[in-house]
Amino acid sequence: MAEKKITTSSGIEIKEVYTQAPSPQNELPGEFPFTRGIQKDMYRGKPWTMRQYAGFSTAEESNKRYHYLLNQGTMGLSVAFDLPTQIGYDSDHDLAEGEVGKVGVAIDSLKDMEILFEGIDLQKITTSMTINATAATLLAMYIALAKKQGADLKQISGTIQNDILKEYAARGTYIYPPRQSMRLITDVFEYCSKEVPKWNTISISGYHIREAGSTAVQELAFTLANGKAYLMAALQKGLDINVFSKRLSFFFNCHNNFFEEIAKFRAARRMWAHITQELGATDAGAQKLRFHTQTGGSTLTAQQPLNNIVRITNQAMAAVLGGTQSLHTNGYDEALSLPTEAAAKVALRTQQIIAFESGVTDTVDPLAGSYFVESLTDEMQAAAQLYIDKIDAMGGSVKAIEQDYIQQEIAKAAYQYQSNIENGEQVVVGVNRFTQQEEKEIELFRVDDSIRLKQMERLKVLKAGRNQAAVDEALSNLRLAAMGDDNLMPRILDAVENYATLGEIADTLRNVFGEY
Repeated sequence: MAEKKITTSSGIEIKEVYTQAPSPQNELPGEFPFTRGIQKDMYRGKPWTMRQYAGFSTAEESNKRYHYLLNQGTMGLSVAFDLPTQIGYDSDHDLAEGEVGKVGVAIDSLKDMEILFEGIDLQKITTSMTINATAATLLAMYIALAKKQGADLKQISGTIQNDILKEYAARGTYIYPPRQSMRLITDVFEYCSKEVPKWNTISISGYHIREAGSTAVQELAFTLANGKAYLMAALQKGLDINVFSKRLSFFFNCHNNFFEEIAKFRAARRMWAHITQELGATDAGAQKLRFHTQTGGSTLTAQQPLNNIVRITNQAMAAVLGGTQSLHTNGYDEALSLPTEAAAKVALRTQQIIAFESGVTDTVDPLAGSYFVESLTDEMQAAAQLYIDKIDAMGGSVKAIEQDYIQQEIAKAAYQYQSNIENGEQVVVGVNRFTQQEEKEIELFRVDDSIRLKQMERLKVLKAGRNQAAVDEALSNLRLAAMGDDNLMPRILDAVENYATLGEIADTLRNVFGEY
């Protein structure tokens, strides 16, 4: 009987034994093409940023969780927004019913942002915001709050996800058509390069592509292809690649296949260095792929949830060995609900134990030179390049998304993965093997629907107390700018500072751009 072929989750065949490394092994960390890491000393200098993703209910409740996480030793904040905020609806909109504060925090205006960060000095912390269609508005609120705190805008730092292409391809929280969405994104690039130079203006996200069911190779390829599309859009706007490319960041998933994930991160850095160089980047800072990693939400199981602690640890270790710049570890209960405080603490402690007890941070890229890891890095690169070449031939990511190519490829991979679980080819401990009848109940976290009423009341009070004439003028100026080609960020910032709501700003743009 022929021996069964063993492959990675992307279908790359794994040999029984590796006896030589494929490519020349003279690369150094911190040097082009950065396969071994973007810093010469990596974690010997300082560990990755432990950035726990949190946000739910009202701004007050999320603010309490942020203070809790900061007290437990988290190094940066990462904000989750609720669905209405993500798609440009205020909490009192009919379509917001049942969704307010559920998958993140409800932010309707600058007033909510002020409460969200109460007692937190924005100049001393870095904040990541997972927001896309309404990214320009939420960033404007953050800038407005920093100004109110008296911060030097040249010093505030953080990241706005601002990656709309993967929304069309994998996630769905888009508002406007692709061309108008790309305009908003490049307006943010341009504005921040002058006004908020330390801000990462986009986090090009493979995470959601992977969560939608892609393979590791597809996640790598589609993310870099999207990154390339953003580079081209910014170049067409006349921006300098050696300036704006330094502020691009990436966001990857870390899934279960330990060595495949490490190879994916190493290949990603090498490939991005070549992509940026080919498009004219000569500055090393503009060629480096900097990325945040989150452990794989879709790998978590509702059955035997404590098993998830082991999965998350395995994934976090792979992300660290792959050279991530920041990391979020999921809560073990997230297949069932938003994480409880206890689960959030275990998730953070997981990172702290890896950083301070395991020894993996003592040397840079400790797996370099492994016959297997070096071979797999090359094979991941080759497989991803085939996809990128195909997307380039279609005219780039926007065209490939419009032709439904990327969506179809992800759907096929998702179907295959699920089939493999159902036929037992892919073992999931506690789900299709080593199962048990009785599941012990664990404490779950629930968000009450009544918070919508609180948000609606706050909106009523806000609108009664603001200068309505100033709001009307700011929204009228935004509409006129949207009809022309001026940068929209100053207009959005003006509207936000006059306490126009997120929904009012999104509606103003909807009326000019239309909806997709």
